[in-house]
Amino acid sequence: MTASALTRPGQRERLSEKITEIDWRLALVLTAIAGLGAMILYSAAGNHWGPWADKHLIRYGLCLIVMLGLSLIGLRYWFTAAYPVYALALILLLAVPVIGHSALGAKRWIGTNSFQIQPSEIMKVGLVLALARFYHGMTSREAAMSWKLLIPAALIGAPVLLVAHQPDLGTAILLAATGFSIMVLGGLSWRLMTAGAILGGATVVPFLLFVLKGYQRDRLLTFLHPEQDPSGLGYHITQSKIALGSGGLLGKGFGLGSQSQLNFLPEKQTDFIFATFGEEFGLVGCVGLLALYAIAVAIALRIASISHSHFGRLSAAGVTVTFALYVLVNAAMVMGLAPVVGVPMPLMSYGGTVMVTVMISFGLVEAVRVHRYEEMPSGRGSLL
Repeated sequence: MTASALTRPGQRERLSEKITEIDWRLALVLTAIAGLGAMILYSAAGNHWGPWADKHLIRYGLCLIVMLGLSLIGLRYWFTAAYPVYALALILLLAVPVIGHSALGAKRWIGTNSFQIQPSEIMKVGLVLALARFYHGMTSREAAMSWKLLIPAALIGAPVLLVAHQPDLGTAILLAATGFSIMVLGGLSWRLMTAGAILGGATVVPFLLFVLKGYQRDRLLTFLHPEQDPSGLGYHITQSKIALGSGGLLGKGFGLGSQSQLNFLPEKQTDFIFATFGEEFGLVGCVGLLALYAIAVAIALRIASISHSHFGRLSAAGVTVTFALYVLVNAAMVMGLAPVVGVPMPLMSYGGTVMVTVMISFGLVEAVRVHRYEEMPSGRGSLL
């Protein structure tokens, strides 16, 4: 370990020393994933840089600079910004039904045709920051079981309900899973988790019958039996399975995927880009890509574990869990192991808001690495 890595806060203030503390392995792995994304977007467009690959690379380059810049910001600034970021994201979510832009049967975006943001993506970072700050001020006994747990439950429940109403069930599930993960990492009692699991199981049937919209129930039934409607609701899953299956062990080769090149595969540049990749690079390529994701997650979790502050540990672990859930849900969806819920593959799928959110998240992870010895103010976790 280098001498600078052992330096305490206040002694490591020079920019050059902060830069040396950045985990460049993580930046390299993320760049490799984004590079593979650009490559498969180039192939999906018929071996053309436009309309996806060129913009994908430019966005990633800009986002990488933002990530590295954010890594130099002290954790106290992230701590101070936690509740305001959450509040801003919540306000934007509340504004979506009023001024939001509709597309594909859902109202999820705010902005003009040339510039749009998806507030639910901002909330993924805001929720992690707010929960990490709240738990930073709690004792282990309070985090395990106390009335104060109603506050993080409300912090999670409000955006989950708003996002589900858009409707965006996939993102709502991700937010709920991320929030629950942070509660568990914060020290939630096993008795409460067991009681929650029993309560959740009891509400499954009423949820399916009275909460889910008709098309969402149809998606679930289609996931279970896609062969019953292969040219209708089961088309996405059927074509995705064909693409992955035809790739075999080593794939058909770069630019030779018939399902994507002939436009049989829907949303080949976004939600189903993993199927596009699997058709051209086969099982070996898919395993290699998932291994890169696993390495990024492992590095980020290692960074979370070495932070000296509870806020740093929970915030880094929280955004890492969100990233991992992105990958797992998208891969399962494409392979027919989960319903189609519109979750993209991070850094691979074409799209600006998700990439910005992911890279800001990893900027936070890198900030935890650079400022791992920085202590947070005590007794300020409460919302009161």
